[in-house]
Amino acid sequence: MIRARWLFAATAGLFLAAAARDGVEGFIAATVMPPLALQTSVEVEARDGTLLRAYTVADGRWRLEPGPVDPLFLKMLVAYEDGRFYDHGGIDPLALTRAVLQALRYGQVVSGGSTLTMQVARLLEESGTGRVAGKLRQMRVALALERRLSKQEILSLYLRLAPYGGNLEGIRAASISYLGKEPARLTAAEAALLVAIPQSPEGRRPDRHPERAEAARARVLARAVRAEVIEPDRADAALLEPVPRARKPFPAVAPHLADRVVKADPLRQTHRLTLDAALQKRLEALAAETVEARGERLQVAMMVADHRSGEILASVGSAAYRADRRQGFLDMTVALRSPGSLLKPLIYGLAFDDGLAHPETLLDDRPMDFAGYRPQNFDRIFRGEIRAREALQMSLNLPAVALTDALGPARLLSALEQAGVKPVLPGGQPGLAVALGGVGVTLSDMVQLYAALARGGVVLPLHVEGEGAPGRRLMSEVSAWQVADILSGMAPPPGAPANRLAYKTGTSYGHRDAWAVGFDGQHVVGIWLGRADGTPVPGVFGADLAAPVLFRAFARLKPALDPLPPPPRAALTVSNAELPQPLRRFRSRLAAFQTVGGPQVAFPPDGAEVERLRGGLKVKVEGGTAPFTWLANGAPVAVSLGGRETLLDLPAGFLTLSVIDADGRSARTAVRLR
Repeated sequence: MIRARWLFAATAGLFLAAAARDGVEGFIAATVMPPLALQTSVEVEARDGTLLRAYTVADGRWRLEPGPVDPLFLKMLVAYEDGRFYDHGGIDPLALTRAVLQALRYGQVVSGGSTLTMQVARLLEESGTGRVAGKLRQMRVALALERRLSKQEILSLYLRLAPYGGNLEGIRAASISYLGKEPARLTAAEAALLVAIPQSPEGRRPDRHPERAEAARARVLARAVRAEVIEPDRADAALLEPVPRARKPFPAVAPHLADRVVKADPLRQTHRLTLDAALQKRLEALAAETVEARGERLQVAMMVADHRSGEILASVGSAAYRADRRQGFLDMTVALRSPGSLLKPLIYGLAFDDGLAHPETLLDDRPMDFAGYRPQNFDRIFRGEIRAREALQMSLNLPAVALTDALGPARLLSALEQAGVKPVLPGGQPGLAVALGGVGVTLSDMVQLYAALARGGVVLPLHVEGEGAPGRRLMSEVSAWQVADILSGMAPPPGAPANRLAYKTGTSYGHRDAWAVGFDGQHVVGIWLGRADGTPVPGVFGADLAAPVLFRAFARLKPALDPLPPPPRAALTVSNAELPQPLRRFRSRLAAFQTVGGPQVAFPPDGAEVERLRGGLKVKVEGGTAPFTWLANGAPVAVSLGGRETLLDLPAGFLTLSVIDADGRSARTAVRLR
């Protein structure tokens, strides 16, 4: 009978225990949980994962995804905050009992009984810590969290939400702001500091209360030693490390480009770009140096791309991302500007492609009238007949307009669009002025165009995210190589290395824009300088202002240039005399003046080898109208001579002599002067 009663009592006890357990489980399961999907800062990263820029969440707080965190920090955190974190189910009875007994003994709270899970519950609900009701609620949510999430997931929530003073939340935001580094690798002192601050985030802010932060760090280090997380010697060394006394700004590298990609896809949490973070920083420094001593309004923009892959490696929208007289918040890599002479390589490439000219073809550089349009050279000097190679290198306007007239302006605009450029015409209809910059383009457009020239005439759209699109052909490989060969023969700016960089400069009408774009065997770099508001910059020239910056940008890109490709097999590399007859000389169909009745070089004869006299080289002209201008290798050496004979003081060597009369008609001869 007694045995039966004991059996009944035991059964009833088990039943009541099971019912209680089920009741508790039901109570926990019925917990109304706070949202676990946290809003975190949108991040823009470089190709290697380096943080370029982050944006605050809706309420202005910095809350970043934790990313990799130093294991030492995690060990210190558990040792200091919740030594049995991996063993309890959300509530630590031992810690709670200890906290209650200490409070009864000392009449005040000596140590908290909150587990890391309970702290996460409090942070999720943004509830207080002192009230009994709040504690009970935290305990219930903590139990529910432990049943829904893994320990690692709970710890990850803490790493996102832990308060660090001001608008900083989470380990990563704190590490970047206080230490200026990612939390993946921390010293013992840094790890201890980041463990200590959340205990009293405003009272232990190192930027406001460094002494309190240092004392709290020491307590964390002492407990870490007792828990055998670190050795005593290492803790002693950590105590000597200074506490940071100021917040550091969050990274704002490539800010203009970051703004653009976030605006284009605002729902994406992380944007991984093709940018090279180190290169971007070097070029941003170069941009600041470029305008530093040039007044308050001059602005600069830069872009670097790998033309083999189409990846943009650097994009500098201004000298500084700030509201100043330079209007630094404007992204000048995408601002519409006049390209000046930057389209001339495309014009020559298309002319080569269509069989209108060859690099050795003779072009007219003399006054021309294209149905009322009378362009002038920049220096107001005409050189008569000149090789296409020299005309492009000297950036002469008349030959470029004549070739554009033969091609048709619509053909030039179509080629620009095929290259990925989005030209904007002021009047809506293309005219010959397009050849000299009468069209709106961007720096990004020009880098895209020159990348196609560098890739052998194949267009590969430049991109900053994802993969590039398949390329399409803009011009033949031979024509693209001929243009690159001509541009690589240009003299570098004074003081720059003679490294055969293929480049072209441009200056827009009214000195509003100075350009330089260049490429080697792998990279293309574009430089723009001017004022953001489009007002003139007196005395600005692409060759003088932008070209030196281009060469410095390549120097910061890499120690040596990648070689340009060799000539294709089909390339015709011969002199003018060896060209097919139609390619030896190009005549514009609308040139106002012809060579009929023009001047002729009577001496020295073409192909002659002559000796230099004491006074120089004797030259003589027949026909034409005085006064006469003589040029040697395209440079004026005698201007406005009334006589038909003169002595030219010239150095020995191979010379191309040109004579131009008063009507712009010309003749030329090639000699060797000994």
